[in-house]
Amino acid sequence: MRRALRLTGVALLAVWVAAPLLPLLVWAFTGRWVYPALVPQDLSVRAWARAADPHQQVIAATGTSLALALATALVATVLGALAARGLVLYRPPAAGLVRLVLLAPVLVPPFALAVGVQEVFVRAGLADQPAGVALVHLVPALPYTVLVLIGGYAGYDLRMEQTARTLGASRYAVLRHVTLPALAPALLAAATLAFLVSWSEYLMTVLVGGGVVTTLPLLLFATAAGSGNQAFTAVLGVLTFVPPVVLFGTTAAIMRRHRAVWAEADPSATAPGPSPSTTPGIDR
Repeated sequence: MRRALRLTGVALLAVWVAAPLLPLLVWAFTGRWVYPALVPQDLSVRAWARAADPHQQVIAATGTSLALALATALVATVLGALAARGLVLYRPPAAGLVRLVLLAPVLVPPFALAVGVQEVFVRAGLADQPAGVALVHLVPALPYTVLVLIGGYAGYDLRMEQTARTLGASRYAVLRHVTLPALAPALLAAATLAFLVSWSEYLMTVLVGGGVVTTLPLLLFATAAGSGNQAFTAVLGVLTFVPPVVLFGTTAAIMRRHRAVWAEADPSATAPGPSPSTTPGIDR
């Protein structure tokens, strides 16, 4: 009975989440749907063919969004890991103030933050350039990576690194065989969040990119506001939401597999102090 109620709850939640996406999927394959008809009168893939046309900028905008999101995920994760390591393991003076400054972009209203950042980027000559947009995407993405990796470092035992160094491991070997495996779930979660923040960023992209750097969310908004072609707008909507859903599902599957492997390989993981199984086969 309890299992049936749980499955029913999960099914209702899935329907609640997926329901808004159903009209989008239907419109993406609609050729003609005139009011007051309840279902499309004609199905077509014309909107998809139009999206594949290089003159529509959809392919270029998708590539730009992907490149910006990957660059943001990589840089924000590295910077977030360094900041979290310093804050958690070494506890510098005024650590609370430093943490507040790092998290400020998520505490300040986005429009106020975007206007201030745009002014700085214009004066620095970074406006209307992909590099400037990539840098500005770090502003909202970095706080999330810092938050996630502070949690990751909270359960990290620095003595594992010290033990490996005592056994003669190089800094690179310690990083490869101790630090990265121990923080892999947190790093993966942080990179995923940074990717999603960059992928859906609109306001800072349009202010700093100035319309010269066109991403998929910008193209979607411009099409929805001015084209009147609902099928083509729906195709852009599908292209915008599918990659984050696939990435989130893949990340969740990898993290479940990672937890299962470590639970089988390290039954003493809950024991205090460094575990021998966490530093297997360290290369010197």
